Amino acid sequence: MSERRELEVIAELVPPGSRVLDLGCGSGELLQHLQRERGCSGYGIEIDDANVHACVQRGVNVIQLNLEEGLALFDDASFDVVLQLQTLQHLRNTAHMLRETARVGRIGIVSFPNFAHWPNRLRVLSGRMPVTKALPYEWYDTPNIRVGTHADFEVLAGKSGLTVTDSFGLQGGRVVRRWPNLLASAAVFRFERG
Repeated sequence: MSERRELEVIAELVPPGSRVLDLGCGSGELLQHLQRERGCSGYGIEIDDANVHACVQRGVNVIQLNLEEGLALFDDASFDVVLQLQTLQHLRNTAHMLRETARVGRIGIVSFPNFAHWPNRLRVLSGRMPVTKALPYEWYDTPNIRVGTHADFEVLAGKSGLTVTDSFGLQGGRVVRRWPNLLASAAVFRFERG
């Protein structure tokens, strides 16, 4: 229930009829939703073979590409919206990918697990790394290269020359605007080139 609601919350940030690039699109569920419900078009970028196959099965245009290689195959302003949902924490050069997102799209939308969520803080205070729905891996087998917080991203966006036009947290499918750094398990930002 909450995963579907989170998909809908993100979809509401995308203007109807937009040309969308979804970086790390997974099985293509969001792109399919945007095509059906909001009249959008576009492409997904995915590295995993099974997810690429799932995208094709859904009728979603997908390109198999490692995001660490960048977005050089796309011209400036090729898309209205570039989505980077739950992928930022897996990338080595986060600032570069944010600049690339802003280069190829007018609007960027990013989400990632919020490490500053209060249950994570308690777990760290107890001397252990958190394992939660948003951060489901033990420290020794996580695909995450880094963890970040809602507050940290605002600083990174500024250093990357991006203008944040909306930010909030998500918790169990609910939008959290008051104290999202403390009360939300995921951080969401909508930004444009500065």
